[in-house]
Amino acid sequence: EGLEVSKLIVSAKADLERLREQVQNVE
Repeated sequence: EGLEVSKLIVSAKADLERLREQVQNVE
């Protein structure tokens, strides 16, 4: 169970990083 949560957090952080990069590219 803990591993599943960790995977979700890691993937969520990766998504946030990608979104931030996209926003910087737009500006």
